[in-house]
Amino acid sequence: MEGRKEGAPLSEASRSVNALTITVAALPAHAMDGEMRYLPALAAVVFLGACANTGDTRFPSLATRPGERVSGTLAPAPRPAPPAATAATGSRLTSLRASAMAAHRRFGALRGRAEQLSAAARGAAVASEAWSVAQVALAELESARSETAVALADLDSLYIAAAAAAVPTAGSGDLDAIGAARTEVTGWVAADDAVLDGLRGRLAG
Repeated sequence: MEGRKEGAPLSEASRSVNALTITVAALPAHAMDGEMRYLPALAAVVFLGACANTGDTRFPSLATRPGERVSGTLAPAPRPAPPAATAATGSRLTSLRASAMAAHRRFGALRGRAEQLSAAARGAAVASEAWSVAQVALAELESARSETAVALADLDSLYIAAAAAAVPTAGSGDLDAIGAARTEVTGWVAADDAVLDGLRGRLAG
């Protein structure tokens, strides 16, 4: 019967309490007075222990079930796209890049003549005609390189200002556009410097 099954844990507790009663009854009479005041607490402990040891599994477990577990990968939120470059910045970049490119091309046009003259002046005495002519050709190259460097300096200033105004999380369209132009012009100046260093080495030797 269902009623008999539910009462089974209480019979276990009753036997434990009866055992405690027998134990207490066996105490000497002179010890009864001191022990009696602890009897309610001891009975409660024995009763709870008996209930815990009955193996009753009628109550559901509080442990997490497999179906309750959360699985998967948390993907980070996509980074918002930076705003487009402003019209004013685009116009300024077009002008600076065109100026730098023109100077760099002029450097390339003058390079062949400077290389020929510097090769002819190798080993020549300082202030000799060959040395002087080569120095003039070298100065023309340096002038063209300087124009490219001026445009790069302006780009550096624009980049610093745009970096200060950029949104920290989304960046800036102005900053990206200026950075691309700045990288390109920096490469032109570096190439011109490499040529000039080689020509100066010829005249010095």
